[in-house]
Amino acid sequence: MKILVLDVGTSGVRAAVLGDDLATLHDHCVEALPDSPANGLVEFDARVLANTTLDLAREAIAKAGRVDGVAISVQRASTVVWERNGTPVGPALGWQDLRTIGECFMAREHNIFVAPNQSATKAQWLLNTYDPDRSRDLLIGTVDTWIAWNLSGGAAHITDATNVGITGLAEISFERWDNRVLDALQLPHSAMAAIVPSSGMLGIASVLDGAPPIVALLGDQQASLAGQACVHTGDAKITFGTGGMLNVNLGDLAPTASRRNTNGTFPIAAWRVGNETTWGLESIILAAGTNVQWLRDDLQIIDTADQSHDIAAQCADTGDVWYVPALMGLGTPNWDYGARSALFGLTRGTGRPEIVRAVLEGVAHRGADLLDAAIADCGVAIDALRIDGGMSDNPTFVQALANTTQRPVEISPVREATTRGAALFGLLALGHFSTVQELTTTWEPRARIEPNATTDRDRWREAVKRAGQWIPALSSIDF
Repeated sequence: MKILVLDVGTSGVRAAVLGDDLATLHDHCVEALPDSPANGLVEFDARVLANTTLDLAREAIAKAGRVDGVAISVQRASTVVWERNGTPVGPALGWQDLRTIGECFMAREHNIFVAPNQSATKAQWLLNTYDPDRSRDLLIGTVDTWIAWNLSGGAAHITDATNVGITGLAEISFERWDNRVLDALQLPHSAMAAIVPSSGMLGIASVLDGAPPIVALLGDQQASLAGQACVHTGDAKITFGTGGMLNVNLGDLAPTASRRNTNGTFPIAAWRVGNETTWGLESIILAAGTNVQWLRDDLQIIDTADQSHDIAAQCADTGDVWYVPALMGLGTPNWDYGARSALFGLTRGTGRPEIVRAVLEGVAHRGADLLDAAIADCGVAIDALRIDGGMSDNPTFVQALANTTQRPVEISPVREATTRGAALFGLLALGHFSTVQELTTTWEPRARIEPNATTDRDRWREAVKRAGQWIPALSSIDF
């Protein structure tokens, strides 16, 4: 049994073919960066993205042979509007795009609270710009919808709860679109996709050789949660990539509100299989690996990201130097867009090793912040953390994370677990697994790191407080 996984991310597209033993039979990734025509604007050509994805899919099948199903994992909330003939009306708006801040504040007049990184006002902006009188017969979708539509030759206009839950356009159950919100933003009901399970026979990829079924749709973070077999209540993972995302499985503990929780976390659908939704919680670091890139590309005190471990290992501790990683502000739990990165405690004896270690430990402390916020908001015990992403390869960082969280840290057997998770949900649809819980048998961490020291979390909180509200006008913005 073979699964083709199409992983359409923010900066690249991957096509991988995995066997039912999760062995990789083919894997090819190409860069697909969005454009940023002005400060705060992030957009991309949806037709180019679809063509790139289809080309990679066809190449994968040509090299690995026909597949039994196609699983799709995508960046969430990025929004496309297109004609029924497949022509986008204009640029697609990336999830990072901030052009609709004004629309978000205007939506509050209707008692609608959405953020610019959600899909709601992106779709509104696209329609207001390209169909102001709502006379055109258009379709609206997130990236999963757009890719599935193209794979099926326009037959499948679908999305799933993991993507719907990030749009700001759904009822709290994530089973139906919220008609009140659609009407307030003047989004035609007929333009919205059908909401389907995350795993199942969801459509036919008729444009591919053999016309395999589309068997899984997942947002990228939920796919990573599945890829690290976080299938039981209290299982949690953090993906440390450019940013950082903690997701925790809450089982059948459904949210009571769709807005941000008291400690800055968000309710999500972890996935939906059949009629059963598994719920989850998400907390966010706006900049994680970006801080290591800053050391490399801007400060130029390391040559490669991997070297950060070697340099940090040259000192036993930071010498009471603290780094707050807030290059783009602070996410959970603070949500302070005006906070800025800061180094505290520098002395004449501070050298390159101490600064590099302080940066790695600062990101680890932010990981502990995500964990603390999640536990406070959901009340579920989290006994261990699973991690993937580029920073999971850094031993100094992983040990610091274990120490700041006082939890064992299990490192994913694959650096990026998203593709693996999408494949697992595809195999579930094809009957290779009987239940989601069986996915736990696939978890074999590369390593398990135990805490070996304690850290001063109170001193960390003081550093965060001092780095906060550096730009008051930005700090006052709250979504």
